[in-house]
Amino acid sequence: MIDAIRYLVDNGIKWRAMPADFPPWERVYAFFRRWRERGLVAEFHDRLQRRTRHSEGRDAEPTAAIIDSQSVKAAASVPAASRGFDAGKQINGRKRHVIVDTLGLLLMVLVTPADVTDRDAACGMLPRLLARHRRVRLAWVDGGYAGRLVNWARTTLRLALDVVRRSDDTQGFTVLPRRWCVERTLSWLMRTRRLARDYETRTTSSEAIVQWSMAMLMSRRLARRAGPLTEPGAAG
Repeated sequence: MIDAIRYLVDNGIKWRAMPADFPPWERVYAFFRRWRERGLVAEFHDRLQRRTRHSEGRDAEPTAAIIDSQSVKAAASVPAASRGFDAGKQINGRKRHVIVDTLGLLLMVLVTPADVTDRDAACGMLPRLLARHRRVRLAWVDGGYAGRLVNWARTTLRLALDVVRRSDDTQGFTVLPRRWCVERTLSWLMRTRRLARDYETRTTSSEAIVQWSMAMLMSRRLARRAGPLTEPGAAG
């Protein structure tokens, strides 16, 4: 079942196009839905995230985070109630709001209509972030989060938001301090074909697909670090 969902996420196929080598698509989708509704996808992802941080020589709990968002076009299967128009990016679809640690590993994801502002999404995400990761005391953000959100986070949540701005005279791509970590994570997500466009009817399914995508990345990284399996009875 897990291999079937990974295949769907990685290759961007339709549920009904599940290859015959896997269980029937109805059973795979039922497994996906059950894990999504019971929060098991998030738990599976978070356990991998802690193991990946440990393999990198970091503490399991982060102390800093980076916040950003990504607008993507929505397929015809996305209902009008959960889609919007991002005037800045000229995209009709949904927006993925992500919070990552300094390694670029996902801490939280929220999928909203594309017309939801970054500040509004952050107001709902930051208290939930601190409830799950109590050691986070600093977060880097871009100019879209500047303003009253910075003061609110400092006074209400005791969280410092450091705004990393892009210079007005800068042209083309520029690596910005700390923000490049979250931008790299967004590029990792776009390598997953199921996330190149939002196809999901429910926003919770979109969030689950993001978590599955990051779980695939982390499991591959952990497998590479573990090295080849030792044959039974082999020396060493």
